[in-house]
Amino acid sequence: MPAGYDSLPSTSSGAGMFTRAKSGSLSFFATRRPWRELLSHPSSYSRPYPLSVLTSRLRRNLNYFRVNYSMIILFILFVSLLWHPISLIVYVILFVAWWFLYFSRDEPILVLNRMVDDRFVLAALGIVTVVCLVLTRVWLNVLVSILIGVAVVLLHAAFRATEDLFLDEDEAAEGGLISVVRSTAPPSRDAGGYTNPF
Repeated sequence: MPAGYDSLPSTSSGAGMFTRAKSGSLSFFATRRPWRELLSHPSSYSRPYPLSVLTSRLRRNLNYFRVNYSMIILFILFVSLLWHPISLIVYVILFVAWWFLYFSRDEPILVLNRMVDDRFVLAALGIVTVVCLVLTRVWLNVLVSILIGVAVVLLHAAFRATEDLFLDEDEAAEGGLISVVRSTAPPSRDAGGYTNPF
């Protein structure tokens, strides 16, 4: 076999492996959902009863809208710091990290050739943000704003019905990213007509 004959197939194979790895990495991070989907028609809200409905909604909505929810909490936190210039400067610096590491990236973060789940990134950024702001002596503002933000998020997640979130997820998701709350397999129906979101 002539020298260099297998160079093109190797390159093609490497590109294919990269494409498959990139495609498989989509489940490691979520995308921001359209705000009109978050703030949908009042008919999309209902009382979370019984308890099984409440827990199911919390689990699915917190996963599906987690990028939007984090933006809401960060906005409430920002408003609480408007009268604290030093803390506001620290917040702006931290928000740059949020933007590049969580909100604007379209590929997962790699650490030692391993993909980092975006939920870990979210938790890490949240902890760093709280610690840095508390060190600027605005712990009460941080505490109150986070409590308000969490209350708003939990109320929305509890009352927002989830029936339409998974059936039309491909249309709702921006950039074609698929949330980790579903698999790549299409929804299936059993004999009773129940739609399985997973």
